[in-house]
Amino acid sequence: MANQVTVSEKSITDDVLSRVNELKTKNELLTPGHYSPENALKSAYLILSETLDRNKKPVLQSCSKSSIANALLDMVIQGLSPAKKQCYFVAYGNKLQLMRSYMGTVAVTKRLQKVKDVKAYCIYEGDEFETTFDLDTATIKVTKFNPKLENIDIKKIDGAFAVIVGN
Repeated sequence: MANQVTVSEKSITDDVLSRVNELKTKNELLTPGHYSPENALKSAYLILSETLDRNKKPVLQSCSKSSIANALLDMVIQGLSPAKKQCYFVAYGNKLQLMRSYMGTVAVTKRLQKVKDVKAYCIYEGDEFETTFDLDTATIKVTKFNPKLENIDIKKIDGAFAVIVGN
């Protein structure tokens, strides 16, 4: 009986891969360069086989097959890898959802044409930090950031910000 469940659950990743390949053949889905949907799906299956819902039941048994397939397809469409901690699978009742992590958001952002890198910084109590609001662009601009090594203390984080570095 256990083997039948495993074969059935494994077929979800095979079905998603089949659908992905079909979409790619029709040029209806483009995946990022150096991204392997096959590897991501294999990794996802291994992670899902150990993932439990809040009732400590395996998500592959407690979540609907369609929600599992949709979460896996969402992962591939975004070009994310659970092995690289770019996304996580979370059960909400009997539905599985894909949650993109900070690393996943950075990976997706870095794929944009004019983006070279993404840098994130913590602001600690005692650091010098000033901003202005630009009415023309409706953006907040950092005008001064002077971090001090002696201020680094996880209990004294005042905030954080990220900077997208262009080409």
